[in-house]
Amino acid sequence: MSKIEVNQISSQCGSTLTIGQSGDTVTLACGATAAGFGSTGEVSWDTTKKTTGFTATSGVGYFCDTTSAAFTVTLPATPSAGNVVAVSDYAGTFGTNNLTIGRNGSNINGSASDYVIYPNNTTAQFIYVDATEGWRLVFTGASSDLASNFIIATGGTITCCGDFKIHTFTGPGTFTVTNTGPGSSTVDYLVAAGGGGGGQNTPFGCFGAGAGGAGGFRESSGAASGCYSISPLGACVSALPVTAQDYPITVGAGGAGSPCAPGFRRGCNGSNSIFSTITSAGGGGGGSGNSGAAPTNSASNGGSGGGASCAGTGGSGNTPPVSPPQGNNGGSTSDGGGSGAAGGGGATAAGTDGSPGPGGPGGAGATTSISATPTAYAGGGGGGGRCGGGSGGTGGGGNGATTGGSNATNGTANTSGGGGGGSATDCHSGGSGGSGIVIIRYKYQ
Repeated sequence: MSKIEVNQISSQCGSTLTIGQSGDTVTLACGATAAGFGSTGEVSWDTTKKTTGFTATSGVGYFCDTTSAAFTVTLPATPSAGNVVAVSDYAGTFGTNNLTIGRNGSNINGSASDYVIYPNNTTAQFIYVDATEGWRLVFTGASSDLASNFIIATGGTITCCGDFKIHTFTGPGTFTVTNTGPGSSTVDYLVAAGGGGGGQNTPFGCFGAGAGGAGGFRESSGAASGCYSISPLGACVSALPVTAQDYPITVGAGGAGSPCAPGFRRGCNGSNSIFSTITSAGGGGGGSGNSGAAPTNSASNGGSGGGASCAGTGGSGNTPPVSPPQGNNGGSTSDGGGSGAAGGGGATAAGTDGSPGPGGPGGAGATTSISATPTAYAGGGGGGGRCGGGSGGTGGGGNGATTGGSNATNGTANTSGGGGGGSATDCHSGGSGGSGIVIIRYKYQ
């Protein structure tokens, strides 16, 4: 026995309710949804394509267009057994811009990780089973056919060069690996630290202050991700193995140049840059420019050492030591009063010693094409001088200041260059070191 009321069909307890007769079509009103019928695992397709990330609804299939960019389809929260979500490659672009299935707190195929769909023209369903297995992939073939045989990762600014992806970090971030395979499981890298700052003094004493040393520079050989040109420091250096996990990235800041103020201070050391097991040390600060300011007229140690002033000693490079060396020594100065100051060390050459007139040039940096464009990094700063500031080393080093001229220049941002040394006589500030950079490259197809 049943009865029909406005907006409701109800039945007596234990009775059977039949809607329509054989051959009839039962249609839900606009905006109405079906619930409580006991049917699970069925999909109704939404034919409006999706081009950005969204949270899926159980029982719905989605056509996903990754032509412009990869994005994530997030599975429903607090799913129940039998919930189902389907996705399909709208434009055949999953291979170029992968589609990620976000697990939203539940396992996928028994694993607490998101699932990345790689091949073009893929259609797949995910059915929730239980808390242990979570969402199970339903696909007419091996589940491995849907996953990449290569590294899949996010983080930083991503560019492509042929079959290789390049992640560039100009500030702190996370390199997140979600997949590796027989096609690639190692990455090439460049890790350059922040350059050291140049020294300074009040307007008397020597004619220039020491320059900052370049930040430590470390790179691999390029064997894992194509035969691009490397610097000598990358020769025979193995690529790094990676697994599916997060790798925090630290990009070192440049050290501050010493200001024109009492105190006879050295420039500050740069900060370290870090990726996985690779740490590059910040560059050493340059020595202050006053003959009576020992020991601050000697420079600081670092990835590359800072340059000295006023009979001071240059800072030691490759501190702490690694192999191959991450940098070189800063220059020294023998004249206690009349010399230009020394240049900071660079990745591939030591800083030049101070001379009776001009400041010493900074040591040369290293040039690599890991980014697909030949770029020089980690040049030492130029020492300050009476007859001319020393030039910064190739790779972002700042120029030294000149008596009666302009201030020392800073190391170039994200090239790890040392800051130029100030001119003591006219009280020009030391230049700040340039910030570091981390670049990661791997085969992705």
